[in-house]
Amino acid sequence: MSVESDNTSAESEKEPEKAKGKPSRKGGLRESLTLIVSGVVVALLLQAFVFQNFVIPSESMENTLREGDRVVVNQLHGASERGDVVVFEGWPGGDTIKRVIAIGGDTVKCCDAQKRITVNGVPIDEKAYLHPDDFPSGDKFEKVVPRGRLWVMGDHRSASGDSRSHEEMEGDGTISEDDVIGRAFAIYWPLSRMTVLSTPDTFARPDAFTKPG
Repeated sequence: MSVESDNTSAESEKEPEKAKGKPSRKGGLRESLTLIVSGVVVALLLQAFVFQNFVIPSESMENTLREGDRVVVNQLHGASERGDVVVFEGWPGGDTIKRVIAIGGDTVKCCDAQKRITVNGVPIDEKAYLHPDDFPSGDKFEKVVPRGRLWVMGDHRSASGDSRSHEEMEGDGTISEDDVIGRAFAIYWPLSRMTVLSTPDTFARPDAFTKPG
């Protein structure tokens, strides 16, 4: 009898241990909810401080960007470079998207004998992004871009209100780097046009535009 009593007590001691090893449904649900909430918080933080979406409002950047395209804008991209497609504020009508053609210290001119825009005397080959039915510029100009500012133009030049048409404003048509919200680096909608917006080859060698001396 004493042996049976000992076995019974041993079995009763093991049962709680097995119960302890079983996963709690409440604990699993709580963990799942925590992961979901954390994911939402991270996504909101990324959207608020790193990435932003922008809807193309007009035809001024065709054919690179078409009206209605949605692009992802990196707000932590650093200093703007020649060739970047940037979203900025500062002109009437709200946020605007254009391509950076020249940066602070550059001399940008239209046009040379072959009707090409030049930066510091170096002609730009714009075939990769310029609208196929358009030309570099119908307006002649020559500007020295002030430090801390950018000369920007649309890819569909004849349909773009850009630095050429804002010369009466501060900066003689240029925009302040501080007004740049971010660099557009990808089209994400519509899916048929999903692509990464890379730097055109003509701007790939920044040293090509460096002024001598």
